[in-house]
Amino acid sequence: MCTLTLAWRTFGDAPVALAATRDEALDRPSEPPALRGDETDSGHAGGDGAGSVRYVAPRDAEAGGTWIGVSEGGLVVAVTNRWLDADREGDRSRGLLVRDCLRAASAEEAVRSVERELAERAYDGFNLVLADERAAFLLAYDGGLVATRLDPGVHVVGNVGGVVNGAERFAVPERRREFGEERAESARRIAATLVPEPGESGASWLDRASDVLADHEYGACLHGDDFGTRSFTRIRTGDDPAVAYADGPPCETPAEPVSLPVDFALSRG
Repeated sequence: MCTLTLAWRTFGDAPVALAATRDEALDRPSEPPALRGDETDSGHAGGDGAGSVRYVAPRDAEAGGTWIGVSEGGLVVAVTNRWLDADREGDRSRGLLVRDCLRAASAEEAVRSVERELAERAYDGFNLVLADERAAFLLAYDGGLVATRLDPGVHVVGNVGGVVNGAERFAVPERRREFGEERAESARRIAATLVPEPGESGASWLDRASDVLADHEYGACLHGDDFGTRSFTRIRTGDDPAVAYADGPPCETPAEPVSLPVDFALSRG
């Protein structure tokens, strides 16, 4: 599953504010957020190697990619899987696509890189959010790519689509009809609750989004024997940037601040 909540160009103190859960197999190994994309990561087996753009992201220790992160230029990237009526055989992990996007100079450039990549290789279904201070996009892929430019405001995205640009954009596969409808209803309720309040700041909105994603009443924090909500991440760009991460379900695991390098600017200003 996974639920992404994005406020884009909604608050003066935060061009991009994102809070997201990650739902995954409980035994899949991962590493917490760290600075990656330069020589600090090149020594990892299966690591990223040297790169001209640094980013902060957790790491999927199985496939080597990530599911969420922010680059030093203020580009935020996050992915959910997309439920389809028929499984697709992907040539490559979707997390590696996220990693590639975090190395792009902008959200616009990241969209173009995804388009080039999908012309060469197949992936399993995904919903990919890309946002910097200039532009934001939702890329939905089910074998064909649909790119939606996001308007300023709050957007909620999950495995069956979401509430995007103020409209419901759900595609519930028949084979997961019952659970898919539950996921759609969860996204509707979250979107309705996270409408910005008068005078609210990006930091305050992220606090509310964090509480909503941790509250079982909204259905974003999931628990199971083998699968469930593994982690929670919140990212804020702008003059007072911040990243926080909970290595566990947000209902019982506090999100701890992630240390950012002093020269790691999350806005191009």
